[in-house]
Order: sequence, then C-alpha cells, then structure tokens
Amino acid sequence: MPATNVATVRTPSKRTILMCRPEFFTVVYRINPWMDPQLPTDTALAVRQWEALYATYLDLGFDVHLIDPIDGLPDMVYAANGGFVLDNIAYGASFTYPERQPEGPAYMDWFRENGFDVKVPDNINEGEGDFLLVGDVILAGTGFRSASNSHQELAELYGRDVITLELVNPSFYHLDTAIAVLDPQPGYVGPDGSGPNIAYLPSAFNEQGLTVLRERFPNAILVTEEDAAVLGLNSFGDGYNMVIASRATDYERQLRERGYNPIGVDLSELLLGGGGVKCCTLELRR
Repeated sequence: MPATNVATVRTPSKRTILMCRPEFFTVVYRINPWMDPQLPTDTALAVRQWEALYATYLDLGFDVHLIDPIDGLPDMVYAANGGFVLDNIAYGASFTYPERQPEGPAYMDWFRENGFDVKVPDNINEGEGDFLLVGDVILAGTGFRSASNSHQELAELYGRDVITLELVNPSFYHLDTAIAVLDPQPGYVGPDGSGPNIAYLPSAFNEQGLTVLRERFPNAILVTEEDAAVLGLNSFGDGYNMVIASRATDYERQLRERGYNPIGVDLSELLLGGGGVKCCTLELRR
C-alpha cells in the first residue's frame, strides 16, 4: 500500500475532452443488458445530470468541446464510443449495432471540422469505449463490441503496443466499464516509482486477461461487484481528481487511500442506457 502522504505527490494535468448533450436521450431499443425499453426514461433529468458532469469538468479546468446531438441517435451522449484520438489522429468508430452506426460518420465529421487527421476504420470498433491509453500502451477490449482485428489496425496506425483483453460479462460490454485509467499522462511515474495505474473488476475478464492485468498492474485497485454494478469504474480523471459514480462508495474509499481525490456525480438516468461518466467523455489528444 502506498504511503499515507502520497496525496501530496499527485498533481492534476489538464484534460481536453469532447461531450454530447443528451437532448434526445431515451431508451427505445435494447443492445446491452442495462437497457429496457419498457422502463420509462426522463430526458430532462438526463440533461440535468449530464450538465452537472459538464460543470464538474469545467470546475476542474478541463477544456470541454461539444458535438451537436442528432435527433434519432439517443446514444450519441456516450461520446467515448465516437472514436479514439491520439497524436492528433482520430480513428473513427464503426458500430456493431445498426441503431448506433450513424454515430460513426457524425463524429468523424466533427473531428475533420476541428482539425484532426481522420482515419476511417476498416474494422468494427467502438472507440474509446474499448481502447484505453495507459502510459505508452493501449489496452483494447474485445468480446462483445470491438472486433479483435481492429486492435491490429490501431497498433499500425499509432505505432503503439496494443494489448488485447477479452471481456466475458455482457454487463461490462465495453472495456471502459471494467477498467479505469487512474494516471493518464504518458511517461507518468508514480510516487512509488512505478508507471501509471488502473482500477478494474477481475470478474469482467477471462483468465488470460487477468494474468496480463496482474502482471502489468500489480498495485491496481480491485473494485467490488457492487461498485461495478453502478458503473463505478466508468470514471475519468486527471491524475489527481477522479470523477466517479457517487454510489461507488468503496471505490471512492480506495481512491482516497491511494491519494486521489474522488468526485461523485449522479448519472443514474444515463445508466439506463448502459453508460456513466467515462461513456460521456472522449479524450482529445493532440
């Protein structure tokens, strides 16, 4: 366990992100276990909760960009799925389900209009939902959404090592629902001399993936099933502040013990669509 004074060492770094206001959010189809079209959704409440997240990011000094929502694309609020952006290259998304497929071109249009070098994908992938930059490597999820051949495409495009992790629990269908990146800066060295760290849910992965995670991240935070069930791991931070689901109380405790500053928000309405904090947040790395 890191020393108790570790909090004095951690420093935040500015994040640049893309978000989409949930003006058209509702649940009218079912493409993951969280979604039930029979349950009522409150779009106005979803907007208010999203605005609280947006305000939190602004208070933290993040540079927040917005993409216009499109009527008929209720899941567009989950901006993380819209692509993966690194070294000013935007690798576009190609969605698994027809209901979300128009989101891919919409996000790629935004990337082009804002000066990114857009790469149209050859393979099915759902962007930063399944691709997480941890230091100088990219963790890449497969099993439910992104195809494993997109991982090779990603490696060739960015010239980074890409580590494939297979997800085995359909409730955690994207990698960003099962892993949180705690130290986002490339080249980060922690107070104990180690590299960037993560938090994760062991039961979301097969044994091969668990072996990789245990070897690479021996000091990782392991979250409880209860915290994972409110998408507590679907969180986003700047190396010191971590914005998390307010109901993920044990995850909050563990973050504080490691010297992070957890900030709880309530996105319970957006959880009805299977998304949380990170799902609403796409990092833009120039």
